[in-house]
Amino acid sequence: MLQVATRMHRLGTESAFEVLAKAQALAAGGRSVVNLCIGQPDFPPPAHVIEAGQRAIADGHHGYSAAPGILPLRESVAADLQRRFGVEINPSNVTITPGSKVALFFALQMLGEIGSEIIYPNPAYPGYESIIAFSGATPISYPLSESTGFSFDADDVLSRITPKTRAIILNSPANPTSGVLDRGELDRLVAGLERFPDIAIVSDEIYSRIIYDGHPHFSLLSYEQIRDRLILLDGWSKSFSMTGWRLGYAVWPKSLVEHAVKMAINCHSCVNNAAQFAGIAALDGPQDTVQAMVEAWSARREVIVEGLRAMPGVRCTMPAGAFYAFPNISGTGFGSAELQARLLNDEGVALLSGASFGALGEGYVRLSYATSREQIEEALFRMNRFLANNMHISRRSAVA
Repeated sequence: MLQVATRMHRLGTESAFEVLAKAQALAAGGRSVVNLCIGQPDFPPPAHVIEAGQRAIADGHHGYSAAPGILPLRESVAADLQRRFGVEINPSNVTITPGSKVALFFALQMLGEIGSEIIYPNPAYPGYESIIAFSGATPISYPLSESTGFSFDADDVLSRITPKTRAIILNSPANPTSGVLDRGELDRLVAGLERFPDIAIVSDEIYSRIIYDGHPHFSLLSYEQIRDRLILLDGWSKSFSMTGWRLGYAVWPKSLVEHAVKMAINCHSCVNNAAQFAGIAALDGPQDTVQAMVEAWSARREVIVEGLRAMPGVRCTMPAGAFYAFPNISGTGFGSAELQARLLNDEGVALLSGASFGALGEGYVRLSYATSREQIEEALFRMNRFLANNMHISRRSAVA
């Protein structure tokens, strides 16, 4: 039997893709399945973005390009950050990656090693804990609280710092909670980090354009005092509906750029050229389609939250960003994994257990509303029917 490296057993996976596979298998067998498990926009990419990618292919952009990404795209990223946040970024500090996941993987492999610690949020994107552990570092979680709209307590995060701490991960707007971190807590965290100048900050801002109620996104780039140790992650997948194009980027401190480029050369050589030219069109072109998507998602979140709040034993905060509802289902008597399984098997509703996003996600489930209103309403109908028929059973079981 082939032997694999011990570290492979520390590498986890994402339940979203596992549940998606089960849902697709049920659908292939003739079942009616409503899929709210995957965080993929149901809109096509903007037409001018598709055209730019097609034109790049027709114009002969088929060969290798620079490992950090083509300069025009890195310049577009820098210009976009200047327009949105009023910060000046040198394009030489930007690297383009085949999705922001790759940039995250690079960052945590650079910073983590056996004997070190990296602090991350819980509940959160499961890749954080998985990749930290794969690096050899110990994952140290801090809680995101429903009572604060899934923000965090800066003093609590700072209290988790030890001499072994290499980095702190922040994510806003967040997956799976759709929470937006409180500005006052960020101010306090950054002020507190002045005592720890050797700790990196990894800010995952992949949902930065998807924020509601007229609130602008506040980027960690706005804190100039941490710019020399901030790694910003973002990309095109969510905001421009380009999930399959695999296009993301990172803004690195100058001291880490060389390492990021070396990792790119060893990992993927360069990013798909046509996708990079499409990325330029997305950032430099009209933003009306992005705004239209956000407006549509804002209307859908009202529908899904209202429907969830009407269900017995369920409460739900209003998402501030991203496109996920993260209702508390502890009042139903079901555990998160049990409810995920039962809804898929009994009602054909695919959603995710909150425990898939960390121990503090127990008692919650995640539903993506990046799908049609009709699908959302059908899922709510089926969920309500299931709870009406089964909650009394679950409660008797819980009491027993």
